[in-house]
Amino acid sequence: MTVLEGRLFVSNRVTEIYTVEMPDDDRPFSQRLESALVTLCETHDIPVPMWMAKNTKEFAAFRQTIFFADQYIQKVRFDRFQIKLTDI
Repeated sequence: MTVLEGRLFVSNRVTEIYTVEMPDDDRPFSQRLESALVTLCETHDIPVPMWMAKNTKEFAAFRQTIFFADQYIQKVRFDRFQIKLTDI
């Protein structure tokens, strides 16, 4: 099973940790990741961030990426949001 973990940071401290299972279906990985990210954000009242080229590079290399406050249209209550893909 694959899990997408989200961590909220305020002043370099983890304040909240959320997880959501990624669906194992026939869709391409990018679509499954997007679906899991949107679900993670919606269920925990976090705005969905703008995915940029740097996020793609980080995620491809390290199976994780960080979204900073400037990647959100709305004002957010945290400094950064990290997502990480883990296998259980």
